[in-house]
Amino acid sequence: MTRRPLLWTTTLALAIGLAGCGDPAPPSDTPSSAKAPAHGGILRVAFDGDPLCIDPHQAGNNTALNVGRQLTDSLTDQDPQSSEIVPWLAERWEISEDSRRFTFHLREGVTFSDGTPLDAAAVKANFEAIIGLGALATLGGTYLSGLESIEVPEPLTLVVSFKQPNAQFLQATSTMSLGLFATSTLQRSSEERCQGALVGSGPFVLDSFTHNQSVKLSHRADYAWPSSLAGHQGRAWLDGIEFVIIPESGVRLGSLLSRQIDVNTGVAVQDEGILEAQGIPFIARPNPGIVFNLAPNESRELLKETAVRQALNKAIDRSELQGIISRYQKPATSALASSTPLYHDLSGALQHDAQGAARLLDEAGWQLGADGIRARDGQRLSFRVDYWQASTPVLELIQQQLRQAGIELRLNKTTISQTSALQSEGDYDLWFFNLTRADPDVLRTVFFASGRNVNKRPFSEVDEVLQASASVLDAGQRRQLIQRASQLLVEQGHILPLYESATVTAFGNQVHGLHYEASTRLQFFDTWLEPR
Repeated sequence: MTRRPLLWTTTLALAIGLAGCGDPAPPSDTPSSAKAPAHGGILRVAFDGDPLCIDPHQAGNNTALNVGRQLTDSLTDQDPQSSEIVPWLAERWEISEDSRRFTFHLREGVTFSDGTPLDAAAVKANFEAIIGLGALATLGGTYLSGLESIEVPEPLTLVVSFKQPNAQFLQATSTMSLGLFATSTLQRSSEERCQGALVGSGPFVLDSFTHNQSVKLSHRADYAWPSSLAGHQGRAWLDGIEFVIIPESGVRLGSLLSRQIDVNTGVAVQDEGILEAQGIPFIARPNPGIVFNLAPNESRELLKETAVRQALNKAIDRSELQGIISRYQKPATSALASSTPLYHDLSGALQHDAQGAARLLDEAGWQLGADGIRARDGQRLSFRVDYWQASTPVLELIQQQLRQAGIELRLNKTTISQTSALQSEGDYDLWFFNLTRADPDVLRTVFFASGRNVNKRPFSEVDEVLQASASVLDAGQRRQLIQRASQLLVEQGHILPLYESATVTAFGNQVHGLHYEASTRLQFFDTWLEPR
């Protein structure tokens, strides 16, 4: 299977932007250039923030994972259009009837960049190391939850067994969170790995990582095992990649126009019109997974009240968000983005209902004060939201909407590391975030009471449903369980969905073959540059 380069021309993007209220059409498979790909060149890619930790076994933010994807390969890959799981380092696999036992048959001749073999023993060591990271493996650890054993009956045969059926595991093996690294990497400390002590099997190797400045990669000359989705064989076209950190959106745009950078991964909403006017090519794709939302910390006394959480949901008018978010984004209609497999529309439960919100709060004893904020027993109905993303306009609008309902929302913008620390310590009221994954099990990853549990709440019905959704084998039954879990999360106010994420990446005319993989992160193996 091969991939044709995906490119949205600005003409197509403009047509979609003017299409009205309908969903944007998917990117078309149009060739980006009639010229033949050629080896050479250093691709300069701008990030809007520091990756912090570039080890994909630990990292969860897109900036870090965009680096990690270039360094490590996975057992499988996922087609971004069909969501089908296809071969990569595993040529084929068998799954037991109860979906507890997964047998992978690996490609021969694959090595890590230090020359050591990537065989079944190496994969076993990686999976065991991910479990050994504990809470640091924020995503990969949940994908391996319930692991019973890993066997290596032959050098290129791996058997992974779980204590109970695990419907999500095959898709999980396509993610960089379960990407593969050499034993020399697994023996390093978690902090050393975060800072770049990474020896992978991918098409690029790490040269340097300087915080808040750059990450530099060079191609691996002997690379010869791309995914079955790749558009060519052999080494990557590029000689290397330099990721540069440019926090200011205007500077990123100016640098792209002046060809000081080749790719801008953080296109700001206000710059989308400029891209079209200047004829700058770009690609855009909805992010599957959990939408941007506010997750309430239900260990807080006020947020234990279901009525308060439900009132928060009813007080938000999501339709007003369309005026300030990207034209490639849209207001949330469920806990999951509509591009996620098994998504179910719950927009009826997310309708703005000011009277309903007021009624719930009145019945709970929250009375309007002289300053317009409700209070009860001397306590104001006030919450702090922590965030690091460039989403202040969205949260300011939500702040205004909640104030109309008598609810105070205090905005606390910090750095990604500070926000993560607050979240891990449980020191937050509402946490603003999204999480990308092209599988609905992302709900269990985040909300399961015995797992990450962003709500800090006790085990309840929704956890029984989430647990069952990861175990059931029948596709129809799994769909029903995912729909039920989404419904419970929304209706009980465990999640306050706001809007669906989308990634917009602009690039110069000299860049070809740029595309997203299934989780809407960039894969540079097929990317090439015209000579400068």
